[in-house]
Amino acid sequence: MRLKIEHTTRYRFDTPVVYGLQQLRKTPKSTFNQKVVSWETRIEGGKKETSFEDHHRNTTELISFDPNTLELSVISEGEVELEDNGGILGPHQGCAPLWLYDMTTPRTQAGAGTRALIKGLGDPNDVSTLHKLSERIRDAVPYTLGASNPDWSAEDALEAAKGVCQDHSHIFITCARAMGLPARYVSGYLMLNDTTTQEAMHAWAEAHVPGLGWVGFDVSNAISPDTRYIRVATGLDYSDAAPISGTRIGGAGEDLNVQIHVIQQ
Repeated sequence: MRLKIEHTTRYRFDTPVVYGLQQLRKTPKSTFNQKVVSWETRIEGGKKETSFEDHHRNTTELISFDPNTLELSVISEGEVELEDNGGILGPHQGCAPLWLYDMTTPRTQAGAGTRALIKGLGDPNDVSTLHKLSERIRDAVPYTLGASNPDWSAEDALEAAKGVCQDHSHIFITCARAMGLPARYVSGYLMLNDTTTQEAMHAWAEAHVPGLGWVGFDVSNAISPDTRYIRVATGLDYSDAAPISGTRIGGAGEDLNVQIHVIQQ
């Protein structure tokens, strides 16, 4: 399957931005089941300073704001070819050691809530156990659009008993690590069945299962990723894979607009 993606992020400010830098993680990865046919990122109101691959193998672009700009637009678009692999990506690759994904972060610190979820689940090395975990997470934290806070941890979402794909992913990662499996956060694009227009990227999780390697789990949609899923960035949690992050001086009164289109070619 070939998918076309258009992703526009537009900032508008009431007062000029004196100085600003942003890191972009919007460029898909080429893997054994995913081939980036073309990809381009254009900047309006700023410029691209450099591009590099971080230790998670994410393509990261550093951009700066034009002095005293009132608007910054980041337009990314391209095409990606995908083959169905049942969510299995295979052995770990890259310079980051596998044990890195055993580490906890403030968003993935296990507590009473996550420990209750994994109690009596069974063998964590069995993929069916991880699908049961996904089901438990969906039951405990129903998907509720707009209910989440970007800084929530896995335990915060469990306490609130509601959340979005970011929360589901953090809970799954926290539980998988507590069961002894390396796990990581994934951000990417998802072709929806009912619309081609979206306001945010999607998120899911991957666990490293003995004998299979990395396996993806989309808790929110109750499946492993198929040819509708485009992997973009990975990390220990959302902060490593955020589409845009950075800092600026000035630029009060921010208005943010995001438009994403994912269509089959």
